Amino acid sequence: MGLEDKIRSVIKEKVNEIGINIVSIKYEKENGVNYLRIFIDKEPFINIDDCVKVTEIVNPILDEYDFIDEQYMLDISSIEKGGNL
Repeated sequence: MGLEDKIRSVIKEKVNEIGINIVSIKYEKENGVNYLRIFIDKEPFINIDDCVKVTEIVNPILDEYDFIDEQYMLDISSIEKGGNL
């Protein structure tokens, strides 16, 4: 099981409880900075408050499981309908 799958397995249930779906999770390096990007969606749309709620749910879970040894930026964001990831 890859890193993204491990993260999805421990956060999915709690995020789904507030009516939000995890579309994709990516851990990548960009310009020398590590990013954990979690893309979310819900009907009719995601707003900034949804991103904040998911961040508040996900942060303590990630701290507990400590899957990532190096420093990284957590980026919770929405995607456009039909957008490519």
